[in-house]
Amino acid sequence: MTLTMLAVFLVHVLLGLPLFVALLTTAAVGFFFVDPGMIPRMMPQQFFGGINAFSLMAIPLFILAGNLMNASKLTDRLMALARLLVGHLHGGIGHVNVVSSVFFAGVNGSAVADTSALGSLLVPAMRKEGYTTAFAAGLTAGSSLIGPIIPPSIFMILYASLTNTSVGDLFLAGVIPGLLLGGAFMIMNALYAWRVRLPRRAGLPGTRKLRRAFLRALPALIAPFIIVAGIVMGLVTPTESGALTALYVALFGVAAGQLTAAGLWKAIVDTTRLTAAIFVIMAASSTVSWLLSYAQVPSQLVELLTPYSNSPVTILLLLSLITFITGMFMEEVSALMLLTPIFVPVAELAGIDMVHLGIIITLNITIALITPPMGACVFVAAAVSQLEITALFRTIWPFVATAIVVLIALIVLPPLALWLPALLG
Repeated sequence: MTLTMLAVFLVHVLLGLPLFVALLTTAAVGFFFVDPGMIPRMMPQQFFGGINAFSLMAIPLFILAGNLMNASKLTDRLMALARLLVGHLHGGIGHVNVVSSVFFAGVNGSAVADTSALGSLLVPAMRKEGYTTAFAAGLTAGSSLIGPIIPPSIFMILYASLTNTSVGDLFLAGVIPGLLLGGAFMIMNALYAWRVRLPRRAGLPGTRKLRRAFLRALPALIAPFIIVAGIVMGLVTPTESGALTALYVALFGVAAGQLTAAGLWKAIVDTTRLTAAIFVIMAASSTVSWLLSYAQVPSQLVELLTPYSNSPVTILLLLSLITFITGMFMEEVSALMLLTPIFVPVAELAGIDMVHLGIIITLNITIALITPPMGACVFVAAAVSQLEITALFRTIWPFVATAIVVLIALIVLPPLALWLPALLG
């Protein structure tokens, strides 16, 4: 049954059908193997049940906050601050790309939005500074992976809803891995700048200039603290935190005279479109997940991996390999929704902390955003840089390898992910 469902899904994807149609058709084929009479009863129930969770309301609110941030020109202020902080270093504009992604990650939580917003501005600037188009686009796509790791994170909210894990703990656990990922890409950029002998284009910023840029960017920098502090301190739920953040950004945009009625409307429309796409995929994925669970596929995987259960590192490496391969050929939300319920029993058998598992799965799913042939961020980066997608696919692998090195470090050294939740929990 499982192999037939996989074959049906791959055929539909190759035919170019919408992903939710491919998933629902796959589920229907699976139900024919189990019990065709369940189709009219269970498919609608699981389709709507998969998105019937209050915590998922945080997703459109965080997306709206990010779109409002762009409409209010706060992204420009963050980029200006990043340029002053690291622009004077060797390969400064590349470092600006990475640091801007770290800043932007604190509000949006979407790698694709990061790639689109920052790539259109920074890729041309990097070309002017002597970078090849391929490296500039690759660094933009690679550094966008920080978005779903540093809180808030859409993937972490989804994982929390599936596993009843604390969103606050997941958000805290994502801070250090996100910074490690940023540091790894900055090292990669510095090595590139040294190898091709890029010139330095900026001097050290003056204290007054730096202070002014920091104060201008402060309203944007406050947003992540509103999100994380409110959730960790138990003052608000993730959904309420998303609503407060969106309201805060909107009010600031209006007060600063930057958010127009047209900008507000565009932010709402863009949020609605992206949310609808995410939720319909989630709903279809939950139908397939329920069917796989009903067919006891998770139990079969547990039995298969039981000989390795005495080694959490081995289990996490095996689960990561499965996720990496799956993510190469499946949309990331679908992969997360399908794999998480299957992986949790295996992780529990090996005694793996659910927060640690969440970070590993989130980073794995995120890496899939830049892996051929389905990496969404690679397509966006190629579009904004006007580069052939095949050329970028050939040159993206060093960035994938850099992210994998960080992933392995988090698997081997769990305290890297669990230190902040343990300290502040």
